[in-house]
Order: sequence, then structure tokens, then C-alpha cells
Amino acid sequence: MTTANVNIRRLTWSAIWLALALVLPFLTGQIPTVGSMLCPMHIPVLLCGFTCGWPWGVLVGFVAPPLRMVLFGMPPMMVAIPMAFELAAYGFVSGLLYKKLPKSKMNIYVTLISAMVIGRLVWGAVKFVMMGLSTSAFPLSAFIAGAVTTAIPGIILHIVLIPLIVMLLEKHKLILND
Repeated sequence: MTTANVNIRRLTWSAIWLALALVLPFLTGQIPTVGSMLCPMHIPVLLCGFTCGWPWGVLVGFVAPPLRMVLFGMPPMMVAIPMAFELAAYGFVSGLLYKKLPKSKMNIYVTLISAMVIGRLVWGAVKFVMMGLSTSAFPLSAFIAGAVTTAIPGIILHIVLIPLIVMLLEKHKLILND
């Protein structure tokens, strides 16, 4: 496959992942608490990093939350900004580690969990800076509640679902991250 063909495929897959990032939250949109718990927008961004590589994962991750805010009014700006940095970190780490680590089922999990941890830390850092610019504080308890406690169902969903999808895409030779 030529470089041009690979780039066109990466662009096409990235557009699909971005479209899914915009649409999946509608599945939980009726109950915002469920959306916060399951984090449906994170799934396509992580998959974009795995399948298309870190540059595409960063782009899709950074664009999805503000684009969804502009198109659909959700998430609100104060949520979309830190989320854009968080998802960009997901795309970066999942794409980079998947490419660099030896291909194995265990390393899919290592990559995924690393991306999720680093992304949450980036979210917390951006949220801390944003709150520092306002009069409210962002204590450690708020970080733990927002990054971990509330998202436990989503974390479990991602750890179960994403590796299965990556393995399926590997089996059918649909991974373009090399």
C-alpha cells in the first residue's frame, strides 16, 4: 500500500472516529449523569489513537469536545476545554505506546490503561489551571471524584470493550498505526 493510500485511510478512519465521538454521547444524553459515568466520547478517541496513530488521535481528541459543544451545545465550555486536552492526551498516548510496544494482548491493556491515567492527569491539570483563574478552588477530592469515582463504570467499559475492538481490528488488518 502506498503512503498516499495509507494517509487517505487514516483520514477516513479518523473522520469515522470523530463522527462516533460526536454521536455516541446521544446514547446517554438523556441522563447526563450516565454520560459522565460511561464517557462515550472517549471510546472513539482511544480507538483512533490505536488505529491511526498519535497525530490523528491527538487531532480527533482535541477537536471532538469543542466541536460537539458548537454543534450540539454539549458539553458546556467549562467541561469541553479540559476534556479536549484529556482526549488529546488519550489519542497521543494510545497511538504512541501502541506503535512503540511489542504487539501483544497484554500491551493493548498497558497502552489503554496508561492512556487513561495520563489523560485523567492532564484533565486534572487543565481543570486546576482553569479553576485557579476563577475564584473557585479545585481540591484533590474534586479531582478524584471527577477523574475516578464518577467514571468507574466508564473505566470498566473501556477496559472491556476497547481491547476487544483493537484485537478485532488487528485480526482484520485494519490497524494503520505503524
